[in-house]
Amino acid sequence: MHFSRIEGRIIARNASGAIWKDAQLALLLCSLLGLASALLVLSETMASPNAAVFNPDKPFGPQSGREAPPAMVWIPGGTFLMGTNDKESFPSERPAHLVQVEGFWMDEYDVTDAEFAKFVQATGYPTTAERPVNWEELKEELPPGTPKPDDGALAPGSLVFIPTSGPVPLNDLSAWWRWVPGANWRHPEGPGSSIQGRENHPVVQVSWYDAVAYAQWAGKRLPTEAEWEFAARGGLESKRYVWGDDFKPGRRYMANTWQGVFPVRDSGEDGFVGTSPVGSYPANGYGLYDMAGNVWQWCSDWYRVDAHIEAASKSVCRDPAGPAESFDPADLYAPKRVVKGGSFLCNPSYCESYRPSARRGTPPDTGSSYTGFRRVISGDDTHVSSSANN
Repeated sequence: MHFSRIEGRIIARNASGAIWKDAQLALLLCSLLGLASALLVLSETMASPNAAVFNPDKPFGPQSGREAPPAMVWIPGGTFLMGTNDKESFPSERPAHLVQVEGFWMDEYDVTDAEFAKFVQATGYPTTAERPVNWEELKEELPPGTPKPDDGALAPGSLVFIPTSGPVPLNDLSAWWRWVPGANWRHPEGPGSSIQGRENHPVVQVSWYDAVAYAQWAGKRLPTEAEWEFAARGGLESKRYVWGDDFKPGRRYMANTWQGVFPVRDSGEDGFVGTSPVGSYPANGYGLYDMAGNVWQWCSDWYRVDAHIEAASKSVCRDPAGPAESFDPADLYAPKRVVKGGSFLCNPSYCESYRPSARRGTPPDTGSSYTGFRRVISGDDTHVSSSANN
């Protein structure tokens, strides 16, 4: 993705006011649909033997008893309330609705720099950020008439977070994001930066396509949004965070987020500025680490801002794979995939997206300083490829 796409988003947002108003009217249905889902969950959850009830004394694992894939955790299937009816959330997270997922395996941690390096070494795979930007493809995702930038601006690179020197309006992403030629997974902040000493940090500057390529090489796949949220909740029902309702239980930070004035200075009160090594904070109820904060995580679904409204019209959504196409009235031209989990940049004054219901759409060819991924294996899979075990 080129930085001009951010400028294009701002243009598109202004041009799509009428469509956004229509979407806001549709969102008025949320409270009614959410109420219906809340009433349904009482009967559906209690009636289902696979309901999402966490028993800390019961060991996790598929009933077949087969050996667990390395560094993966078994996520038992169940029915849960996906999304939220909390007014302190974004419209795209509402309403809450019943979803049922089958059991699956999920990576215990985000994919790290060291793991991704093994994939690249074995395959020679060039990431999106290491390839020149294709203007013919890019202009299809920008408003008509967007001028072509200089050829130098289409050189390989990626988006890098740059703190500002002082407070800025929070509705202009270009104030703290810069297109940096030469930024990629090996050089997350651009030329001169390195992942040396960060081998156990989550890999960043990877596009959705990069994440899919690595997952397929390992005999795995990206999780659906429903799988991701079910796993992130760790057996808890409708809690604000993956660990409960208190952001700092016992005055302890539970995730890598932003403290201080965003986007000026992160004070690092939680122990880190920028990304942190995977597993630096407590695991959730299923034994998964970093399902909140640190880096956003790619999901397989197309992103629609109104996806939960449609889903709530059904009694129970079973293993939803997401919508058939992307739709974001604030950015009509760029299709997007879902990212979940929030990142080290999330702050209550800006996004607070380290909540399990939080969701965002990102163009699949976009890498950035704060986006990574983890992988899953379907519960009915009987093997993991040799490349994954290696």
